[in-house]
Amino acid sequence: MNRLNQAIVTAFGITLMLEACSMAPAMKTPEVPVAANYKETPAWMVGTDGMVAKPADELPRGAWWKVYGDAELDALEERLIANNPDLAAAVAHYAQAEAFSRQLRSSLFPSLDGTANAQRLRQSENRPLRSATSPNEYNDYSIGVQASYEVDLWGRVSNLVKSGKATAQAEKADLESTRLSLQAQLAQNYIALRGIDQQVALLGDTVAAYRKALDLTKVRHDNGIAPGLDVARAETQYQTAQSQVEQSLAQRALAEHAIAALVGASVSEFSIASRVDEIAVPAIPLGVPSTLLQRRPDIASAQRRVESANASVGVAKAAFFPSLTLGAGLGLESASASNWLTAPSTFWAIGPSVLLNLFDAGKRKAQVVQAQAVLDETGANYRGVVIGAFQQVEDNLALLNHYTKAAESQQSAAAAAKQSEDFSISRYRQGAASYLEVTASQTAALQTQRDLLDLNTRRLQASVQLIRALGGGWADPS
Repeated sequence: MNRLNQAIVTAFGITLMLEACSMAPAMKTPEVPVAANYKETPAWMVGTDGMVAKPADELPRGAWWKVYGDAELDALEERLIANNPDLAAAVAHYAQAEAFSRQLRSSLFPSLDGTANAQRLRQSENRPLRSATSPNEYNDYSIGVQASYEVDLWGRVSNLVKSGKATAQAEKADLESTRLSLQAQLAQNYIALRGIDQQVALLGDTVAAYRKALDLTKVRHDNGIAPGLDVARAETQYQTAQSQVEQSLAQRALAEHAIAALVGASVSEFSIASRVDEIAVPAIPLGVPSTLLQRRPDIASAQRRVESANASVGVAKAAFFPSLTLGAGLGLESASASNWLTAPSTFWAIGPSVLLNLFDAGKRKAQVVQAQAVLDETGANYRGVVIGAFQQVEDNLALLNHYTKAAESQQSAAAAAKQSEDFSISRYRQGAASYLEVTASQTAALQTQRDLLDLNTRRLQASVQLIRALGGGWADPS
């Protein structure tokens, strides 16, 4: 056993002297121009710490949809988190990536295997170098343990682990992107449904008003005051409004079905009661553009895939150098069960093994080129994701800014159109105007009111998309 201890110490010393060096290039996140302030909003205070943005997508986003103050939307979002099948699939996909990362991490440690064997063997009588006294048939009983450990001379193992860990983190960020996307999609569909409810209510009131106008026109026609053309125009207005009600109800049904699918409910058994209360556009804190690089899970995913590809370059380069594996075995072996577990039956083996590929017809060189190309691709993808993220923020800021101003003007237009409608109906009753004037003013009044409702819906949906573009909620990274 003295020689065994000496061999173990020698092998361990060799391992300590061989310091691992990584073949991976220094990690450098691709540079993307970041403005000090957003273009489509007033200037915000800019940080002066000069710190490089790091992924902070693991920060809790919270129930960001609560800023809309709608309890029914809150309940639907919770159902989505619990029951959405796409989200469940994304969770399972992340679990696979995390498990694979743990598999790679196990390579950092020695492996230990136990063996046990009990066999009856027969050897060939013509076996080369066979002893004349060796029996043809014999027993073999053995039990032991075997250990092996790859010395990470060139960082191959550590870079594999880094690559796997970065990939798992990227998958986690993808999961958060999926979650945020589905939550935003649900909020948009819900807002669209509430907007349709307001449209249906408006059209219902309009149908009732047109019904009264049609009845008035018929009375005037029966009394010889109004021509049949007025009755036909009134009937056209009334039936057109009825048609618009049904078209809006069809759109509402589709929005309700989409919500049912998002929350994992049976479309045939799911319904949302109609409501006409208004949802206010919330105030959304923006921060400075540099924080976007930390908040967006898709940006974090792209950055971590760059890290994974960077480590993979090191793995590919390490293949040009020899690999060193330390192995050891210890056990008991005997041809007889009677003296199997005795000291003379002990065996052991310990020592390193080195493997170096001498010729592969350019395979390793091609693998390095491939790994570098993957790194270049992920770097370009990262830049594209960041540029697209800033575009999405600016797009929705522009929509909110201009929709808000448009809604103010549209509100005034709707009030003026309603006043014009009232004047034209009064003039018609007094015989001072034709029914063509009434229908024109009614059409204009209805359209301006519907446009106002549509603008409010689009403003709310733009606010949802802005929250999504900013990466969700507003947890303090400090």
